Amino acid sequence: MSTDQDLVTDGLLTHPYAVYDRLRDTAPVHRVTGPDGSPAWLVTRYDDVREALANPLLSLDKRHALPGGYKGFALPPALDANLLNMDPPDHTRIRRLVGRAFTTRRVEQLRAPIRRTADHLLDALGAHGGTDLIAAYAAPLPITVICDLLGVPDGHRRDFRAWTDVLVAPDPARPQAAKEAVVAMLGFFTQLLADKRKEPADDLLSDLIAVRDESGSTGNDRAGSDRAGSDRLSEDELMSLAFLILFAGYENTVQLIGTAVLALLQHPDQLVALRADPTRLPAAVEEFVRYDGPALLAIRRFPLEDVTISDVTVPAGETVLLSLAAANRDPRRFPDADRFDLGRDATGHLALGHGIHYCLGAPLARLETEIALAALLERLPDLRLDGDPGDLRWRPSLRARGLLTLPVTY
Repeated sequence: MSTDQDLVTDGLLTHPYAVYDRLRDTAPVHRVTGPDGSPAWLVTRYDDVREALANPLLSLDKRHALPGGYKGFALPPALDANLLNMDPPDHTRIRRLVGRAFTTRRVEQLRAPIRRTADHLLDALGAHGGTDLIAAYAAPLPITVICDLLGVPDGHRRDFRAWTDVLVAPDPARPQAAKEAVVAMLGFFTQLLADKRKEPADDLLSDLIAVRDESGSTGNDRAGSDRAGSDRLSEDELMSLAFLILFAGYENTVQLIGTAVLALLQHPDQLVALRADPTRLPAAVEEFVRYDGPALLAIRRFPLEDVTISDVTVPAGETVLLSLAAANRDPRRFPDADRFDLGRDATGHLALGHGIHYCLGAPLARLETEIALAALLERLPDLRLDGDPGDLRWRPSLRARGLLTLPVTY
């Protein structure tokens, strides 16, 4: 165990993998200052992280947290009753209700619509020129897909992207911005659910509302008052679920597409090999997400009792942060782990979690990334990075890894 370390001043925002290499080699469990300045325990080695992700003694429910520890986003109850804050049986019940919409078979039916969206965005770029690939392609593709799936009107999609950016990477110069974004999102989802109740459509949100309302609820009760049934949602759970699907469905995929493209542009031999054999794309996605995935940390956890991780005892109720990024670069699990290699067997990575909290939207994220890259390889054969890689700007966040911009020419 090391002494307390401030992950912000220690360089994690600017050089995360170098910091994680040092922390992983120094000791497997570190007492650190978390993203909001409160204390936490950081776990960095693959075996420890994998075991902890599936450990039922590590709760996601903030009610088990000690006062003063890191708890994550401060959201109102109407957005906070989501899967990232739940343990079984509530987690099991809600995941079962929505899980069938994200099976590999159901997601595969979205292949053609996703490809049409990708082609439309690339048509807008023209045959040659320069652009910021995040703003022009990597961001609008997943927000379009997830909004179409949920049934979110076109006019609100740009707003949601802005709110999400504020939450993931708060600006210290604008301390009220995150609160304003939360208030705006709460109003947005309240109105959206009301509109869907008046005019249901063929979309996932209308289906979830039907499950909610047909269970015999009035639509006015709040979280926890109607959890007795195995196929029921409280009103807070319904709104929180819509928020989580939209938030995670956009945020993780835009970052994954951006870092995947960057990895290819920085490794031209790998890019040439993938162009020569596009059938390797599904396997390549696993290396993209292992090598530079969108989530540096798993959602925080709180021990229900004292828990020992790699000979370090973490007291009950303290915050545990599991570094997915450090685990995926652990040479004990992946030889030469800092090397980007599309020929590697990257299965077993933890970028999308492990255990009962494995990412619900993983099949969709994989498919979107595969299609986004396939379209780029076909449509923009001369794609190049515009400028010095050292000038690229990364999102200032300990939670999420992603590019602010990706300037390219084609």
